[in-house]
Amino acid sequence: MEIHMETMIQIKDVTKTFVGKDNTVEALKGINLEVHKGEIYGIIGMSGAGKSTLVRCLNFLERPTSGTVLIEGKDLSAMKDSELRDTRTQVAMIFQHFNLLMQRTVIDNICFSMEITKTPKKEARDRARELLEIVGLSEKAKAYPAQLSGGQKQRVAIARALATNPKVLLCDEATSALDPTTTKAILALLKEINQKYGITIVIITHEMSVVQEICSHVAIIDEGILAETGRVEEVFQRPKSRAAKKLIIQGEAEPRMEMKGKRCVRIVFSSNSSYEPVIANMILTCKAPVNILLADTRDIGGVAHGQMILQLPEDTDAAEKMIQYLKNRKLEVEELDNYVG
Repeated sequence: MEIHMETMIQIKDVTKTFVGKDNTVEALKGINLEVHKGEIYGIIGMSGAGKSTLVRCLNFLERPTSGTVLIEGKDLSAMKDSELRDTRTQVAMIFQHFNLLMQRTVIDNICFSMEITKTPKKEARDRARELLEIVGLSEKAKAYPAQLSGGQKQRVAIARALATNPKVLLCDEATSALDPTTTKAILALLKEINQKYGITIVIITHEMSVVQEICSHVAIIDEGILAETGRVEEVFQRPKSRAAKKLIIQGEAEPRMEMKGKRCVRIVFSSNSSYEPVIANMILTCKAPVNILLADTRDIGGVAHGQMILQLPEDTDAAEKMIQYLKNRKLEVEELDNYVG
């Protein structure tokens, strides 16, 4: 049975060109994307790929040069300024560097967005206290941002973004300034908010680990072009574009030459295949060594997925035998070109 999900954000043929004194930069080139209601959607790319420009087009902080952005079917470009301001309260945003007002206490920072929407003061403070409880910072209401850790500042920024009961939360590199443990905690909080309140979350990042931690779908932006989209699990297992392969297959910058033979393969394990000592058994069966160039495990949607890159023997028959052995074990096997020099 086909399930039709309600579209929250639709991006149609969006381009963005910045014209400078000396040069013209095409930051986005005909982007088409759909984000469904209640999803946690990842947009990933290397620095300068255009992903932050794209997220700013989603609430018209940047107006696209051409193309259409629709939120719940409403075209942002057709809106008057007052309508656009109302829509922005429904499309909240959090940033890499928190953007808190340093001279205000934590509770006053959260109340700030409600002041703009003219929420009565008592109602705003009650809502702020409720939000502080949601983000686990009730005891910090009277503290100032300078007294908080990076993770606590981002929790305040999340609470402030939620103050106007948004339908969409845009996160622009929201964990990039945080250490790995704090990043994990903030991502767990975002996932909890998504599940409890049904808020659609769009995460902009350059880190594949962030996408794999909580996103269901991902779009890969490369030099202003949409290189690839799909479910996170599918893109991890079978990356098609050059950009996706670069982001997923880490360690390309350090090719090794520890044994002869330039033939390399990437294999992907899921939870049901990760318990068998498949590499050890393959070596015993094929009677030839391999060089493990990369091995790691990722949690994608609560399921363990692993990847491994093997440098196979120089002997063609032995290499072919190994590839066939792996395929017979129902593993994803992809041959890599020029992984070692």
